[in-house]
Amino acid sequence: MKVKIKKLIDLQDCDLRIADVRDKKEQGPINVLRLEEGLIAFENKLKDELERLDAYKQEGRKIDREIEDIDSQIEKSNNKLSNIKSNKEYSAALKELDELKRIKSLSEDKGLDIMEELEVLESGCVESKAKMKKLKKDVEKDRDKIMEEMKALEREFKRLEKERVSLGKTIDEDLLKKYDFLRERKGGIVVSPVIKGVCQACHLDIPPQRFNEVIRGDKLMTCPNCIRIIYWGEDEIFKNDAAAGESGKE
Repeated sequence: MKVKIKKLIDLQDCDLRIADVRDKKEQGPINVLRLEEGLIAFENKLKDELERLDAYKQEGRKIDREIEDIDSQIEKSNNKLSNIKSNKEYSAALKELDELKRIKSLSEDKGLDIMEELEVLESGCVESKAKMKKLKKDVEKDRDKIMEEMKALEREFKRLEKERVSLGKTIDEDLLKKYDFLRERKGGIVVSPVIKGVCQACHLDIPPQRFNEVIRGDKLMTCPNCIRIIYWGEDEIFKNDAAAGESGKE
């Protein structure tokens, strides 16, 4: 029976390695997607910055045109002053000229504010473009690394599947069916050592009489608590396997 148990332990170890490789394979595309999502998010951020920069440039050009138009109106008003005869018309023209100068001053102040903001935005866009360039290289490098890891994982997965088939052929059909049945329902931990009277999978005590039977190891035993196949982990034959099995969980 100990030989059969040892084969089950080897099979369980293989299955756990297969599960680990499968999980890593499934994580690969998720990691690639996260990289791409991060890149897209930064691209959108840069796009927003560039659009804002363009909007400020357009606003700056608009103000420049407004100032040019006001300058033209001021010139016309100054020319008109020289041809005015009455004091009333002259006062009205001066008032109009002062209003134009006031509007021009406000526009110039606004233009200065826009210029200052443009400097900040242009500097930010230059920095973001540099970051974008580096990020693209990093994403490409990380993506290539993940793809290489996935290829290696696929090779390991196929190798373990072959190993699993070979191990399965060494186990009695009925025992293999029992193992597979439990594996589906016990999170992959089917075979568990019993150390100091405690099942290392569910961490509950084994009744003394049953524990004595486990120590003898002359028949297949199951844990009365978690129904997993159990063996005496302190047997010299199983000591290494028992140490590995202590991490099993209910």
